[in-house]
Amino acid sequence: MKKVIINGGKRLCGTVEISGAKNAAVAIIPAVILADGPCTLENLPDIMDVRLMLLLMKELGAKVEKITNNSYRIDATEINKTELNEKYTSDLRASYYYLGALLGKKGKASVASPGGCNIGNRPIDQHVKGFKILGAKVTDLPNGAVMVEAKEEGLKGNQVYFDIVSVGATINIILAATLAPGFTVIEQAAKEPHIVDLANFLNLMGAQISGAGTDTIKIQGVEKLTGCTYSVIPDQIEAGTYMVAAAATRGDVIIKNVIPKHLESITAKLMECGVSVSDDYDDEIHVKCDSRPKSCNIKTSPHPGFPTDMQPQMTVLLCLAEGTSIVNESVWGNRFRYTEELIRMGASINVENKKLAVVEGVEGLKAANINAYDLRAGAAMFIAGLAAPGTTEISYVEHVDRGYEKIVEKFKKLGADIERADEKDPVHSEFFGD
Repeated sequence: MKKVIINGGKRLCGTVEISGAKNAAVAIIPAVILADGPCTLENLPDIMDVRLMLLLMKELGAKVEKITNNSYRIDATEINKTELNEKYTSDLRASYYYLGALLGKKGKASVASPGGCNIGNRPIDQHVKGFKILGAKVTDLPNGAVMVEAKEEGLKGNQVYFDIVSVGATINIILAATLAPGFTVIEQAAKEPHIVDLANFLNLMGAQISGAGTDTIKIQGVEKLTGCTYSVIPDQIEAGTYMVAAAATRGDVIIKNVIPKHLESITAKLMECGVSVSDDYDDEIHVKCDSRPKSCNIKTSPHPGFPTDMQPQMTVLLCLAEGTSIVNESVWGNRFRYTEELIRMGASINVENKKLAVVEGVEGLKAANINAYDLRAGAAMFIAGLAAPGTTEISYVEHVDRGYEKIVEKFKKLGADIERADEKDPVHSEFFGD
């Protein structure tokens, strides 16, 4: 159990640099399997989820060479396995992207039940549906593992219609269909920025994918892909987290290395709360808050709506806002567990049917010993601790390290009084001989 100690109540000021996007990186790494040659990936965030995805690559037989903490050269041309067991997948939801990549390249794959945050039921039925439509046989194995295998005639392009919008299923079917002969159309596709980033990466290698970022993605299967060098986009959720932290501490922060368009739904809600947000430059955003924020209502939805991964962080700000706010979580079914921790800090929150939270703003939060129950809830606890005068101790911050690069160092640079209770950096561990 990792802990962080925050002496809160200090205004965040200064400049913070945003790292590469976690959700893009964990999709692009397995996509390297499709290439007939090595790839160099740049601007990878130095976080646990990326380290684990790279470890899975090595487990499959790929050569993974570290260039810097944020750049790796991966050669997957000699991969000799198509199976990943629970030892390597239990902590990582994104491990199921190896199903689509291995199926597309090797014709078969077996991945044990993936882990990740406990934020509600996260089935892979839409992934399975898509694989079957492309011509794969799907078999359930013991302990929640899944095996997918192309039928004798191989995968073929086809029309895939998802019953619900699913980011994971959209990514997996793109991976499986890129090398499949024929034409694949994905209807009701997810439109998140990391879907576009994955398609851009594959197209740079020679894929023919169009429509990424819209409801309909079209894929003309190609015979092979070549290696390339590619830089991952900035992390929209990390940027949003620092935007909200600046507002919650009534700070003045410039957030660099961002794509402002990816942040429009977050920007809109902050401005509705009375926070000053300006994007006068192509790659930075300036957030300033001089007074108590106002209340607003939020409903999470797939991109371009307000992202579910920003809901806990934004709820912290609404706890400090003047008036009553309503937060409607329409994506995941168990995302309000963290509100119990905020209530211990003096917040007034009433959760109804796990989907709706009514937040009565209070003038301030009080320091407490609290827990980070998952990645984004953990980020919310950091914001709450930074905003609350006194000493807050946050436990289980290993969840936060899964998705935020150098979060303690970045907040310290903005003037926060924050320290890890453990001395060892949890990312720079035994992986790759660090």
